[in-house]
Amino acid sequence: MAPKSGNNSPDTLNVPQKREKHRHLEIVWTNVWIFTVLHTAAFAGFILVLNRTWRPWVFGVVYSYCSGLGVTAGAHRLWCHRAYKAKLPLRILLMVFNCIACQNDIYEWSRDHRVHHKFTETDADPHNVNRGFFFAHMGWLMHKKHPDVREKGKTVDCSDILQDPVVRFQKRFYIPLVLLLTFYLPTMIPVWVWGEKVWFAFLTTGILRYVITLHCTWLVNSAAHYWGNRPYNRFMDARENKHVAWWALGEGFHNYHHAFPYDYSTSEYGWKLNITTMFIDFMAKLGQAYDLKTVPNDVIEKTRQKTGDGTLTFQ
Repeated sequence: MAPKSGNNSPDTLNVPQKREKHRHLEIVWTNVWIFTVLHTAAFAGFILVLNRTWRPWVFGVVYSYCSGLGVTAGAHRLWCHRAYKAKLPLRILLMVFNCIACQNDIYEWSRDHRVHHKFTETDADPHNVNRGFFFAHMGWLMHKKHPDVREKGKTVDCSDILQDPVVRFQKRFYIPLVLLLTFYLPTMIPVWVWGEKVWFAFLTTGILRYVITLHCTWLVNSAAHYWGNRPYNRFMDARENKHVAWWALGEGFHNYHHAFPYDYSTSEYGWKLNITTMFIDFMAKLGQAYDLKTVPNDVIEKTRQKTGDGTLTFQ
């Protein structure tokens, strides 16, 4: 907004604005260094694994899927959105899987995600897509949080998450759990089982696998807010992205998810491109998951007619 008074010069007025903008983009150089080292090591691991046998590939994929479920079925759908309930054995399993993912503890991950939903595409959104694709993808982890994220984030109640003793246990012992499950075990299991060299396993099934899973998760914040259609709400940037759904175990039905965040499936299409929904349904059959929340078909259709862009996810 232009100043109504001419008493201050333009230069004087612009200085605090420039300082404020610079403060919002302040880089956390420690995280930049960590990501640089991780990606360099992952690239080395990728070169090494190209001509190897099937064993590191299969182990890496299986371990990655476990870590992914710790985020999608665990931190995201269970603890953050309360889209279903889980008995203690399943909660412990998902907590272990979540440690493998190493994407912050369950409480912190859920807190940031609730803030993202409440203040989507504003300065209070931790990975606000309006600040660019790279920022939404991973840049937000290399910058200090915008002041609005901190201030408005305080208005989001997350006390229910810490009521779970499984979450409290993970939060207390997060660092040793991550060192054990994210890096030590995926390095040593290939060494113990088929005699792999330690350095090779560390760079491939350890670091390369970890970096790939990070990017699969980050695609939900970036690509699923950039490319795709909006069948349920054309007024938000969250989109249906089938490619992201494939890579992120079903989390790419993002327009639906932002329209109906409490649906345990994050989609109206059930198991289609949705491995996480398959997993939760299987756990429900075993009696470990229950009270699965869904959206009635008539509500979905009314929403589509009222605010959708006139498309369907699968056309």
